Amino acid sequence: MAEYKTVEIESCDEFVEKRSRFIGYVKPVSNQNEAVSFINSIKSKHWDAAHNVYAYVLRENNIRRFSDDGEPSGTAGMPVLDVILKNELVNVCVVVTRYFGGVLLGAGGLVRAYSHASKIAVESGKIITMAPCKVMSASVDYSFFDRLTGILGDFGANIRSTQFTDKVTAEFTVKSEKAEMLECKLVDVSNGAYTLKEIGECFAKV
Repeated sequence: MAEYKTVEIESCDEFVEKRSRFIGYVKPVSNQNEAVSFINSIKSKHWDAAHNVYAYVLRENNIRRFSDDGEPSGTAGMPVLDVILKNELVNVCVVVTRYFGGVLLGAGGLVRAYSHASKIAVESGKIITMAPCKVMSASVDYSFFDRLTGILGDFGANIRSTQFTDKVTAEFTVKSEKAEMLECKLVDVSNGAYTLKEIGECFAKV
């Protein structure tokens, strides 16, 4: 399966435009239930807001949904969706809350405001690339651990956990196509003293 881009964390950012307060929220989601639950949580949190506009895109079945939530058609939900699509993101949900400040922004102003709120929300959520990875581990002597972390870094591997006993055992993810080369490098550098153990497969940040 191909790699894809999403956001790493749930986050938010906000700004004020002509006294209207726009709060952009973003969250990584894996299905519609998670997206709807996130949308409802923001609506509940900001029940007194004028609008809670949203859009989300899912990898599964290429699902795309958006809502203007009472704003003029095409001025809110679609601009939010456009930001997601232009950043080539999937498995992501964005909600933009607006507290009306008493000054009408006009159609163009609304499009710009909702686009900007979505953009800063997505940026605060930290865009990452997810790819098919192997989950692996290596147990090495303490004296070799710094060398191991250097090798893992060279191959773009991400350490998930580290256990310190009589040896140091690091569990990490690495892109599937790099796993064999990484093991060859470890065997070569350690003169055959260390090898890798494959634990499984998953999609992980690369």
